[in-house]
Amino acid sequence: MRQNNNQTGSGESRRGHWQKPDNTPNSEERALQRFAQMMIEKISSFQGDWKKPWFTEGALTWPKNLSGREYNGMNAMMLMMHCEKEGFKLPVFCTFDRVTSLNYGKDKEGGRVAAADAQGNELPRVSVNKGSKSIPVFITTFTCVDKETKEKIKYDDYKRLSAEEQKGYNVYPKLSVYNVFNVDQTNIKEARPELYRKLEEQNQLVRPEVKEGEMYSFEPVDHMIEHNEWICPIKPTHGDNAYYSISKNEIVIPEKSQFKDGESFLGNLYHEMSHSTGAEGVLNRLKPSAFGSKEYGIEELTAEMTAALVCQRYGMTKHLKEDSVAYLKGWLDTLKEEPTFIKTVLNDVKKSSSMIIDRIETVKRDMEVKLDVREDETQTVAIDESGDAQLVEGESLGADRKQGDNEENSEDEEEEQEEETKRVARSLGRGR
Repeated sequence: MRQNNNQTGSGESRRGHWQKPDNTPNSEERALQRFAQMMIEKISSFQGDWKKPWFTEGALTWPKNLSGREYNGMNAMMLMMHCEKEGFKLPVFCTFDRVTSLNYGKDKEGGRVAAADAQGNELPRVSVNKGSKSIPVFITTFTCVDKETKEKIKYDDYKRLSAEEQKGYNVYPKLSVYNVFNVDQTNIKEARPELYRKLEEQNQLVRPEVKEGEMYSFEPVDHMIEHNEWICPIKPTHGDNAYYSISKNEIVIPEKSQFKDGESFLGNLYHEMSHSTGAEGVLNRLKPSAFGSKEYGIEELTAEMTAALVCQRYGMTKHLKEDSVAYLKGWLDTLKEEPTFIKTVLNDVKKSSSMIIDRIETVKRDMEVKLDVREDETQTVAIDESGDAQLVEGESLGADRKQGDNEENSEDEEEEQEEETKRVARSLGRGR
């Protein structure tokens, strides 16, 4: 039977080209469905044993790409779960194209040639192992367009502009999905053994060292508490409860000596610090919801995942809080009914964990700079024969020599730095 020219079959355009049916999930939706299923499996595993850690103790360092750049909180959470499930030894991932690029180099004219060793012998081909399945990651890229000339510039160049110059550009974010493979899903170990050994060295997990009879202590956090350098006061108090008070805008936590170890203290503290990032004027995540509600369950999940990520970032183990289990289980139904909802939660986790890690790293750098200044002042002042102090030749007092040494070079995989995550929380008006 001849088909009417004004009608088309399912998925076919009037021009005869195939079109994706409206109900077919796009790459982002498929990735979120995959993440939701992974999260469902993780939370379901807590039902039998809530005392288990979010990530196997001493398992892996923070996920990175082949060039050493760290993935952001949202991708990192999923990649660590994926590594744990599949038993990968290294948390290093790469796209298919990146693996293929290892087979080529450049000649003197900049042309592409087959990769060769120092003697000119062609190196073995690098490839993804047959049958390997990839995992998606989200990457946000930015297109920067001059408002007048419509000329495009790179986002890195845009960030170097002054605030006034940036006003002349429109910035358009675009969320893209990339499929990546773990290095253990390739033959890099056999074809490029030197590269693989380098990756092993770069990704060795360093566990916190604790002297016998002492409790693990993380100096940057201790300094942060003592000098009130978080977005709200943190008050270790002898008692039984750890909580963030919205009305007082403060964190109350039992003293470290009341916990079984220093990691338990820090894991609980990071949980409450995550709650504090949701305050009005910071990330505006906290809503006036009662305990046991769907909204509170989501907030508990956000705080738990944030604490797990921050602990993992610094080589610690985060066990699930017993009183959080019921809320996490209750969230399973929401995930099953609406898998794409995990995007909201993962974005909240990303912002919350980035804010805490950013503050810890800032405190660490400030402490290192102060230590360098003290060392310079000690080492560069000598006493001459007359007993007078004098500068040692070639040195100077102060921290001028260290200027720029502590600049942060690593960027988030998405290069998205939310300004709101760095503002100090205003006084909040509602109790938790």
